[in-house]
Amino acid sequence: MARVLNNLLLFTIRLTLKIRVLGYWSLIYGYCALCTAVALLKLWWSIILRPSATFQWGIRETPPACLNDTSLGTHCYVRIKESGLRFHYVAAGERGKPLMLFLHGFPEFWFSWRHQLREFKSEFRVVAVDMRGYGESDLPSSTESYRFDYLVTDVKDIVEYLGYNRCHLVGHDWGGTIAWLFAIHYPEMVTKLIVLNCPHPSVFSDYALRHPSQLLKSSYFFFFQLSRFPELMLSINDFKALKDLFTSRSTGIGRKGRWLTAEDMEAYLYAFSQPGALTGALNYYRNVFSSLPLSQNDVKSPVLLLWGERDAFLEQEMAEACRVYIRNHFRLNIISGASHWLQQDQPDIVNTLIWTFLKEGEGRKTYRN
Repeated sequence: MARVLNNLLLFTIRLTLKIRVLGYWSLIYGYCALCTAVALLKLWWSIILRPSATFQWGIRETPPACLNDTSLGTHCYVRIKESGLRFHYVAAGERGKPLMLFLHGFPEFWFSWRHQLREFKSEFRVVAVDMRGYGESDLPSSTESYRFDYLVTDVKDIVEYLGYNRCHLVGHDWGGTIAWLFAIHYPEMVTKLIVLNCPHPSVFSDYALRHPSQLLKSSYFFFFQLSRFPELMLSINDFKALKDLFTSRSTGIGRKGRWLTAEDMEAYLYAFSQPGALTGALNYYRNVFSSLPLSQNDVKSPVLLLWGERDAFLEQEMAEACRVYIRNHFRLNIISGASHWLQQDQPDIVNTLIWTFLKEGEGRKTYRN
């Protein structure tokens, strides 16, 4: 009798898990279909209003001068032996000083850290990377090439190539996700972790499934699962959707902070108008659902989490919830009036808060390269 009950219990557990998995993927694909329908309506409306302009966009042939500004650093390249990929990065500050590594988000590239490269090069070797699929780094064509484990390994390989065994790691948006994961899997390589407007991955997945408002704000996750159509929607009307992300009243930079200049905007359009650039960036999203939930969650490094109060994509409640996974000092700063694009929107405040965090405990610790 006991054996029968045990078998029945195991069957019930397995059935429950299968139902949960089925429900999970049904939700994803159902929401994906809904987002696709909304996008199609937007496309048809654009064609009606601007029939001649909708399908006009062009590759920017010449980079704007700001991308070659020598005050930001030197453009360098590294080919990682294990992956075979070539990465582009901009570096400044003396070699041998503590490494400060910057990881950008979507849809950005190394240039999003321009204010921090200038600020921290006096005391650090600062390096802003074009992550795989972005900017001048290689763009693997396979969606599988953008799995979490590959992205985390990229960071490890770059740190070691630069001649370091640890770093101060700074990440925003998708770069923040990779920074969280790197700190989880390689705690010995992270002196301090600084994340901007990106919750711990497990906090995000748990919160989004329980809060329809966040699920709605994350609808682009589902839309980006489609092949080719998201690239089209981001390109039409000469990349109007990209421009709006950075400049509109609801999502953009500059309501209370610094405005994005015309030349800054042109830098982004130059980067993302190149062949394959949008696909490489979108492939990060096309692996996210198969990578969660995480098998490991604890972060052992000291953590500074900076959060823009006006983030249009991520609800602020997730910021405080990250505390549960951190096994070290945790500092959270909510920046009033700041958007999702925090390091570009409020660079002076961001830089000051980062300096304060970096200086904490300086008398008790020594840096090691």
